[in-house]
Amino acid sequence: MPKMKTNRAAAKRFKKTRSGKVKRASSFRRHILTSKTTKRKRQLRKIKYIADVDMAAIRALLPY
Repeated sequence: MPKMKTNRAAAKRFKKTRSGKVKRASSFRRHILTSKTTKRKRQLRKIKYIADVDMAAIRALLPY
């Protein structure tokens, strides 16, 4: 059986951790930052994790 292909778009957006969780960056941080509060922008810097309900879909895109 051939190897599965990794979805390259997903590979650039998500990274797996040692424990098996999937890290992602926050959205809404690219432009129109003047209308956002300092607190909101600071909190958007933090790394987020994929929700449990979405894990099956992401694992199919990132088999390795």
